[in-house]
This record gives sequence, C-alpha cells and structure tokens, in this order.
Amino acid sequence: MTELAFSFSPQTDADLAAIERLTEHAFGPGRFAKTAYRLREGLKGDAALSFVARVGTILVGANRMTPIRIGDSPALLLGPLVVEPAFRQHGLGEKLVKKSLEAARAAGHRLVILVGDPGYYGRMGFARVPDGKMKMPGPVDPERLQYYELSEGALGPATGLIWRAD
Repeated sequence: MTELAFSFSPQTDADLAAIERLTEHAFGPGRFAKTAYRLREGLKGDAALSFVARVGTILVGANRMTPIRIGDSPALLLGPLVVEPAFRQHGLGEKLVKKSLEAARAAGHRLVILVGDPGYYGRMGFARVPDGKMKMPGPVDPERLQYYELSEGALGPATGLIWRAD
C-alpha cells in the first residue's frame, strides 16, 4: 500500500470555500444548531493556529482555532476539525490538532477547549472539564466539553461562561 503524502499549511482566506464544502459534506446543515458553531458564528479563526491538509492540491482536512474567553481568562476553541471521509484512517485529524496545539503553545496561548468525542480527543491529551467549571452559552453534553493545558495550571483561573473574544 502506498503511503499518501500530506502537506500541511496555515489556513488562508483562499482556503475558506473549500473548507466550507468539506465541512458541509462531513457534518451537514445540522452543525449550525450546535452551541460550538453558534459561538464561532461570524468569527474568523486565528489563521496562524488553524491548519489545512492537502494531498497534492486537493484540500482533504482542516481545523480551526478561535480565540474565546472563559470568564475573564483568554483561551482557544478548537473546531471544527474536519477530514474528508476517504482520508480518515491516516491519522490526519490528530496531525492537524497537534500542529494547532504546537503553534498555539509557541504563540504563548495557555488553554484550549473543545466539544468533541472524549475517546478521540483523549488520545491527544484532552480531558473532561470538571463539572461546574465552565458553561457554554447553550446546551452541551458535559462529557464532551474538554480542555488541554498548553501551560501547566492554565485551567485554574478559567471559570465561568464561555464567550466570544471579539
């Protein structure tokens, strides 16, 4: 079996239409009703922390990091993470997440949260947010609200309502 050669690069505005098509294909229109999507609505992610993956010139994966606040503490919201279904068995999603975490740490960010599958993100070091620590501005399964400390102790002061940093 031939190993695919993926290339990774920070997202640009030129990638947005292809990312939207991929996201529509993977998640459908129901994604707009989810709290994490509503929180990010109308915001651009931080392009230096958000990555795309390609095979040749074809965009096959993307993730986004959006600046948010948790109470008075700055943080990042990871997502959506999307990979073309035909490429999901190549570790592409994990590679995209790790690139974003490395870039965020290098840029001085301290905390990342997301809403996602605990089994999948737990493999990358994410852990469940303790009950009552944070509140999304809409319904979220508390088992799926997760955090990753880029700096030890970053979770401590991050308490309260999760809101837009714009």
